[in-house]
Amino acid sequence: MNPTVRIGVACFILGAVLTTTLLVFHPMRPVVAQAPAPATGASSKPVYVHMDGANAFVESIVAVSPGEPVIFVNEDTGAHMVNGYDPLTGQPNTAINSGMLMGTTGPKAGVHTYKVVLTKPGIYPYYCPVHAILSKIYHHSVQPAHRPGVHGFPGAMAGVIIVTTDHALITENPPSSKKKILSDYFGG
Repeated sequence: MNPTVRIGVACFILGAVLTTTLLVFHPMRPVVAQAPAPATGASSKPVYVHMDGANAFVESIVAVSPGEPVIFVNEDTGAHMVNGYDPLTGQPNTAINSGMLMGTTGPKAGVHTYKVVLTKPGIYPYYCPVHAILSKIYHHSVQPAHRPGVHGFPGAMAGVIIVTTDHALITENPPSSKKKILSDYFGG
C-alpha cells in the first residue's frame, strides 16, 4: 500500500476513534425547543487554535463553554481558511467561516486571526479548504481528506470545537491553547 494512502487510512481511523470516544464518554445533549444558550463565557479568556507551517491546526480538538471565544491564529507564512461543515451532508456550517487568513512572516510581525463564538452546545467540525477537501466516507458521511498536491503534507488540515458545559472536558484543552503566540511555530 502506498505510504500516503496508509497515512490517510491511519488518520481516518484515528479520527473515527477520537470522535466515537468523545461521543461515548462525553455525549452532547441536544438542545430541544430552546433558544440558544446565553453567552456565559463572553468574559472568559479565549481559547487559541494555532495554524502552523506543517499545514495543521496545532490544537485540533478544543472544548469551550457556550459563548467562550475561540481564536484561530495563523502562524504559518502561507494563507489558510477555517470553514465549518456538517459531517452528515458536507454542507457548510456558516457559524464558522473565516475567509482567507493571510500568512505571518514571523513572531515580530502582526499575526492574522479569526474569532468565532458559538453559543449552542454541540460538536463543530471545521477544516481548511486550501489544504483539505471534503470527502464522502462510509455510509455517505463526510470528513476532511488531504488535498493532493498541496505542499507535500499528507494529513488533512481539520479539527473540532466542542461546545459544552462539562468543565472536566474543557480543562483537557492543550496548554498551548492558552497562549496567543507560540514562538516555536512560525514558519512555512
